[in-house]
Amino acid sequence: MNSGILLVDKPEGMTSHDVVARTRRLAGTRKVGHAGTLDPMATGLLVIGVNGATRLLHHLVGLDKEYLATIRLGWGTSTDDAEGEPFPAADPAVVAAVADAAIADGIAALTGEIDQVPSSVSAIKVDGRRAYDRVREGEAVELASRRVTVAAFDVLGMRREAASIDLDVRVECSSGTYIRALARDLGAALGVGGHLTALRRTRVGRFDVADASTLDALDVASALLAPAAAAALALPVIAVTDDEARDIGHGKRVALPAGAEPFAGVAAAVAGDDRLIAIVELRGTTLKVVTGFPQEVDA
Repeated sequence: MNSGILLVDKPEGMTSHDVVARTRRLAGTRKVGHAGTLDPMATGLLVIGVNGATRLLHHLVGLDKEYLATIRLGWGTSTDDAEGEPFPAADPAVVAAVADAAIADGIAALTGEIDQVPSSVSAIKVDGRRAYDRVREGEAVELASRRVTVAAFDVLGMRREAASIDLDVRVECSSGTYIRALARDLGAALGVGGHLTALRRTRVGRFDVADASTLDALDVASALLAPAAAAALALPVIAVTDDEARDIGHGKRVALPAGAEPFAGVAAAVAGDDRLIAIVELRGTTLKVVTGFPQEVDA
């Protein structure tokens, strides 16, 4: 089995680890990983690496994301989503009095660069252990806020019931943003509580769920996106000659090829036969290997 990137549309009720385990069986290899967890309740795009392409995942984790979600205003939960224990509900009269303009103002306050406290039931490590493990054992976990960017927070639909308001929203955000926390914080700002009832990840960088396979229909061999093609969707590409590719493959520094544009961060060094040689960074006028991709041998 060659290496590459798979786009999988995760079904509801499965963990990201479940999807990786299924993919390992389908691909016939243990070398499978993913570039960003989805909660079991969530559906949508998982970017999965197979064999040598797992080395590329580190460079994909930080890409921006897009989600479609439903926020229910009226009460919060212990997990900030529908799987948690519900907190006491707000008075229906108070919920009914929440004006559309107040909702718009609350959303505007959560758009742009914000300091967000992640949900306590998250995969963030606290003293070496996942926060959700500590919460499940009865510990009170308080996580530090982190700066995130919410580039778009759009209301696509609104439904008012006797004791709740459902908002269908689209969120574009930086990596590390918790949509559950947006629901929690919007509800808190409006004084009625809030939690997430549905979440679907539709985009990771330039990878789109429209191009993903369902797990049941996944044909790994035909769905594999070559490492060079995947890298080109996420990073600048530096075309290198066969001689430069050989030197880079041996970990040597090479001069930035003539005509190549200088770049910030990292770039993909790609040979003429569309082989991903390495992820490189620019040091002065030379390319330094950050992550190498050895010559593939079929497994």
